[in-house]
Amino acid sequence: MGFYAERIVPRIADSVGGTGAVEPLRRRVCEGLYGEIIEIGFGSGHNVPFYPEAVTDVAAVEPSDLGWKLARERIDAGRPLVRRAGLDSQYLPFGDNTFDGALSTWTLCTIPDADAALREVRRVLKPGAALHFLEHGLAPEEDENVRRWQRRLDPLERRLFAGCHLTRRIADMLTAAGFTIVALDVFYGKGAPKPMAAYSLGVAVP
Repeated sequence: MGFYAERIVPRIADSVGGTGAVEPLRRRVCEGLYGEIIEIGFGSGHNVPFYPEAVTDVAAVEPSDLGWKLARERIDAGRPLVRRAGLDSQYLPFGDNTFDGALSTWTLCTIPDADAALREVRRVLKPGAALHFLEHGLAPEEDENVRRWQRRLDPLERRLFAGCHLTRRIADMLTAAGFTIVALDVFYGKGAPKPMAAYSLGVAVP
């Protein structure tokens, strides 16, 4: 990665990810997590304040050293033990059936091989465990005008935000990786242009 991706993009993500508009969404997606969880795309730790009391340990997978540095204050102020436990969600350094749950927020848009990452998450989850997700992706089928804008803007989005895609089909990716979606809410986030804020929030089980 170059200077822009290493030093600028994590700061942009930290700023955007900490707005008041997304805090209720972070609270929603974290509801029901418990025990030892894995969070892929941990970023600068904006989910830490919203982990339920039942969460005891968090294995944070985060490739950005700057993102991890920016997360330090939130980690130190949080209750569960958070450890940086990996750099690449496509190759998780854990055995099968390790975690009680998983969390992914605005992450699947950027991972180069998101399908591989989802298969890895599925592998390390215990039987009965769940992946909680909050992602942006391709707009609903009935909103073709929004989809057209997403396709137009996608090349620029990828250049500006270190490979972030606007057109990934989140639900389809989850099912292709072997998950069953048990809860799903598809909506547009407040305060952002629709092409950038077509959100999918839900829970999926292996």
